[in-house]
Amino acid sequence: MNVRRLGADGPAVGAIGLGCMGMSGMYGPADRAEGIATIDAALAAGIDLLDTGDFYGMGHNELLIAEAVRGRPREDYMLSVKFGAQRGPDGMWLGYDASPPAVKTALAHSLTRLGVEHVDVYRPARLDPKVPIEETVGAIAELVQAGYVHHIGLSEVGPETLRRAAAGARRRRHRRARARDPARRGRRRALPRAADGDARQRARVAAVGRMPYGVSFVC
Repeated sequence: MNVRRLGADGPAVGAIGLGCMGMSGMYGPADRAEGIATIDAALAAGIDLLDTGDFYGMGHNELLIAEAVRGRPREDYMLSVKFGAQRGPDGMWLGYDASPPAVKTALAHSLTRLGVEHVDVYRPARLDPKVPIEETVGAIAELVQAGYVHHIGLSEVGPETLRRAAAGARRRRHRRARARDPARRGRRRALPRAADGDARQRARVAAVGRMPYGVSFVC
């Protein structure tokens, strides 16, 4: 499996990842045993990036992944988790919440369902029109600082949001660096998404990684 690094400081992952959404009924009936077997086969083939969302099957997808990777060394796989989509007991879509308290609460539940101490990439599934992207990214940056998240991501955003998110993450790092040591300046670059055209160019300028499905990574 070819390996690619996402951005200047992002994770090194296999060129092919595994999207797990369809294993939790998002496209129709799903079979638990088949889902676990698929994850097993993917990991055996060198696919080490598993993509999920806390709202896939209302947590079912994360629990399925946890079962599939149980007993495997944590360094053998990477978890990319989306959050923010709100759904009712009937499965209806209710909107999005990417406010800082929601970001941290959602991650706490994901860590419990997945049975891990950190996720490798964490990102809102969509933009929350009620919350500035800087606040959402800032909350994830705090989780990075605490060790619960390794890389920041965004999904389904355009070039201007990419620019604002990257700048916001840099400012957050600089403020924390100054608080720890006035002479120190944070140098790590941040990340957001990528549409085509201009967004792709902005991703290069911001030194962030890009996945063709419209996801970028901040570090």
